[in-house]
Order: sequence, then structure tokens, then C-alpha cells
Amino acid sequence: MLAISLRLGATLALATMFMLIKLAGTYGVSMPELMFWRQAISVPLIAGALYFSGQFGKLGTRRPFAHAGRAAVGTAGLFCNIAASTLLPLPVATTLGFTAPLFAVLITALILREHVGRWRWTAVIAGFAGVLVIAGPGEIANVPVLGVAAGLGAGIIVATVSFQIRDLARTDTPISMVFWFALFGMLGASLFLPFYGRWHEPQVYLILLALGLAGTLGQFFIAASLRYASVATVVVIDYVSLIWATTYGLVIFDSWPPHTTWFGAPLIIAAGLIITWREHYLSRRVSPASAIDSSALEEAAEDEAAPRTGT
Repeated sequence: MLAISLRLGATLALATMFMLIKLAGTYGVSMPELMFWRQAISVPLIAGALYFSGQFGKLGTRRPFAHAGRAAVGTAGLFCNIAASTLLPLPVATTLGFTAPLFAVLITALILREHVGRWRWTAVIAGFAGVLVIAGPGEIANVPVLGVAAGLGAGIIVATVSFQIRDLARTDTPISMVFWFALFGMLGASLFLPFYGRWHEPQVYLILLALGLAGTLGQFFIAASLRYASVATVVVIDYVSLIWATTYGLVIFDSWPPHTTWFGAPLIIAAGLIITWREHYLSRRVSPASAIDSSALEEAAEDEAAPRTGT
């Protein structure tokens, strides 16, 4: 029950983060600024928490270039996630975020050349059928093509990053991977601030601070939930984020998702659950593809793939 409660907290925190990202976009905050603040808040919070708990040494690494490569790919995923949240209704962007396990299966079969059975292939077909329903021609005016492309791009990148994380998890702690991802991502985004950044009203900075805090809390809640239960146990809770996203869309943006979302979302969610169940049944590591925000997904993979560290 504790793990489930923590996972519920993670879904709410991440849905709140994406709502704040969309809200900040309405105030004219640029994409590089959103990416900078999303990561900049995590760096001092993680470093401070470890320092005062006497665990600062867990940030050490002998593979800075591997972290930099992972950060480059992960930052691209964060860009896609932010773009999808900005361009699409929140429930649609959230639903497209659930496609990462579908792409993980494709990478496993087509690139890694591992065997994929009929259960997972069936799930992949059903999941992409759900995507076609959501982005169908009848809703093209309500579901921008660029937004759908960004949402699917985020799914591809999150699935790709999960394989990088499995490699890093052999030598580094989960918390160090989150920290270095945030640090490199913050530094990369800061290069664009002189060109795209501008001064904002005080309430806008409060929104930016809040979105960074919400994203960091989502990471911590996901990591904490995995201390008390496996991914296969808590993964179903992640789909509650669709409820939060719909609620935020109605209350904050007075926006109801296109009706095709309610036909396509069950197919995508069912596909993700089938893949999770099947990989758990086969005693494999479950792909971390059920959360909304890319860095939180990676945190889930890190705790599952690495030995338990108590962080």
C-alpha cells in the first residue's frame, strides 16, 4: 500500500509538472527556458538532500562521457515531451507517452535481434492501432500532427534511453544517473537562454519553480515506490495520470480531449499492461515505459535495473 500511495503521488506530481509546462507556455515562456528550469531545480535539490544525509559520495562516477551521451538523448526526449504537452490537449499528450513500451519491444526485436513472442507483437499492433485512432483524420484539426509526432518521438527516445540506463546501472547508482542527467541537461539548455530567454513577471517564475519542483518530486516518489514494490506491481498505477491530465485540462484550460482519445487510450494502455505482464512472466526486466515525464521513467528503470541502494 505504501508503494501504491507513493506511485499515486508520482503520477500527480508529474501530471502537475506537465500542466505547469503548458501553463507557462501560455505566458510566452520558450522551450529552452522550460527545459532549463525543469532540470535546474533538480540539481540543487538532489545534491542538497544527499549532502545533508551524508550520502553525497553516491554522485561519484567514472563514466562522465556515458552520462553525457545519455543526457543528450534524454534531453531530446524531454524536448519532445514538452512539445507534446504544449501542442496537444494534456490527456492526448499523456496517452501518447504510454507508447514507450511499444517502441521498446520494436527495439528489442529489430535492433537487438532478441526473440519477441506473439503476445508482445499483438500488444504492439493493438497499441499502434490506438495511436491511429487518436490521430485519425476526423480529429486532425484538434490533434496537431506536430504534437502527435512529438509525443511518439518521446516514446521512441524513452525506450532508447532505457537501454542506456541498463548499461550505466552496471557501475553507477540510480541517484547519480538522475543527477548527472539533470546537470548536463541544465547546462545544455542554458546555452540557448541568451537567444530565447527573457524576463518574465514574478508569477511566471513561480510557475517555473513549481514545475521544476513537481518534476523532482515525481522522480523521488517513483524511486521510493520501487523500494517497496517491483515495477510490475505498481506500473498499473501510472495510468491514473490520464485522470489527472483530464482534470487539469478541464479545470485549468477549459479543454475536453477529442472523443477519439477515449477509444484509442484503452488500446494503448492495454498494450502496455500486456507487455509488462509478459515480461514479468518471462522473468525479464520490465521496460520503464509507463510514466509521463522522461526523466521519471528513467528513474524507475534505474531502481529496477540496479541493485537496491536504499536511496
